[in-house]
Amino acid sequence: MIIPIVLILALGITVIFSSNQSLAIQQLIFAIIGLAGYFFIRWFDYRALSSYIKLSYGISLALLMITWFIGFESRGSMRWISLGPINIQPSEFAKPILILTLAWFWSRNVASWFSILKSMLWTFPIFFMIFIQPDLGTSLTILAIWLGLLVASNISWKKIVMLLLVGLMILPTTWFFLHNYQRERLISFASPQSDPQGIGFHVIQSTIAVGSGGVFGRGLGRGTQSRLQFLPEFRTDFIFAFIAEELGFLGSAIILILYALMLGMIFRIIMKSRDRFGELVCVGVLSMMFIQIFINVGMNVGLLPITGITLPLLSYGGSSLVSTLICLGLVASVAKYTLKKKSVESFSPIG
Repeated sequence: MIIPIVLILALGITVIFSSNQSLAIQQLIFAIIGLAGYFFIRWFDYRALSSYIKLSYGISLALLMITWFIGFESRGSMRWISLGPINIQPSEFAKPILILTLAWFWSRNVASWFSILKSMLWTFPIFFMIFIQPDLGTSLTILAIWLGLLVASNISWKKIVMLLLVGLMILPTTWFFLHNYQRERLISFASPQSDPQGIGFHVIQSTIAVGSGGVFGRGLGRGTQSRLQFLPEFRTDFIFAFIAEELGFLGSAIILILYALMLGMIFRIIMKSRDRFGELVCVGVLSMMFIQIFINVGMNVGLLPITGITLPLLSYGGSSLVSTLICLGLVASVAKYTLKKKSVESFSPIG
């Protein structure tokens, strides 16, 4: 998987460099740190991590709680902890830990109602602490990880249908738990033209940026929507629209192809894995990657409501980048030791 990973990283750093060189250098440093973590975890046998899952889960939950006391607020959210010259976002590192936790849990339990409830109890504290920051995008990612691993737990279709019905009944009540700006984003998705200078501004400017790129784009450094500050958060949440304007349909298609290759490789590892724990780890990473790509691209092209969620490996942000590479390192570790096991078995006298 290292080829699409490096290509996406290089493209993201190049695009960020065209708008802000200092931020691009920071992103490069984070990419190097993340790649070091990727190769270390790939070398490390993922099965040995099962001994540290409960400890890691406790530390992750503690960091999310500490964020409320020593974290700092930015853009109306309390998500970051300052560690000298760098800021970390504990919610990002909660993703690989939750994946390992639920994969470990479902590798040892059958999908009974009691086990489903226990899996919720593992997931809810992290989900709740992230949701109240508030961070709806990461909360949805946590929910997607839980759902993906639940489906992979060999749950019956009857239970899935019943859970969906319960979820649909609960869904309307979530409106009352949303912050005002989150409600406005949902309203703007339904009718952005009703307030083009207010709640509909982000949606309209994003779709304009995507459409104005044409086939080949305006060229690096020539995008008017981002350069003139019409496109908000164009290095993070709206980086896909930023790239679509400057590199056009061709650049956007290359990104989606690279993502499709990466997701296809993860799926292939899932199908070939001979270890239940490793298989579920890959399912969790696949669920995380897919939902982030799907939601981010969807909101950039106006097909989904705006949610603060990064595009993996591409958006600016050190915590998100390092966390994603850690998750992909886990997949690479599963692939390495699965293939090693298969190779050894192919040379056995009995086989």
